[in-house]
Amino acid sequence: MHVHPPPHLDEHATVVAAAAHDVWRGLCAELERSFSRVPAAVYARLVGAADTRPSGPRPLAEGSAFPGFRVLVASPGEQLTLQGRHRFSSYVLIFRLEPDGPGRTRLRAESRAAFPGRAGRAYRRIVFGSGGHAVGMRRLLAAIRRASEGPGRPAPGGSPP
Repeated sequence: MHVHPPPHLDEHATVVAAAAHDVWRGLCAELERSFSRVPAAVYARLVGAADTRPSGPRPLAEGSAFPGFRVLVASPGEQLTLQGRHRFSSYVLIFRLEPDGPGRTRLRAESRAAFPGRAGRAYRRIVFGSGGHAVGMRRLLAAIRRASEGPGRPAPGGSPP
């Protein structure tokens, strides 16, 4: 059975001054940090998310979960696809890592979602119409960039620890 992805909503990108393996580590660490905090778990429970607590393999791999998301695809250094659902929406968040010159990686985050019914349409207006989603995605990408470029990572062209 072929399942169609939800409709495309938006895409945000940033260039990170780090190799893809460093960006992958920064991406996974920042997602764990951001979505495993108490506010994320409370929000996930309030909206009736399918996943409300961290579970599954660590480091992040297919089947890993944290509040609001489950890892659907984990291809280190290339792509991380998260899937989730709650009362108002079913959604997919796809992170793609692409070379962007020596020691640089472009990190793209594509959001896809469906918002069924009146409640879903109202939720979409609140989250996307307010600009809240865009602000959150820009902050998340900036945090991933900082984590990836930060101390403790190998120099561009170096080998991972």
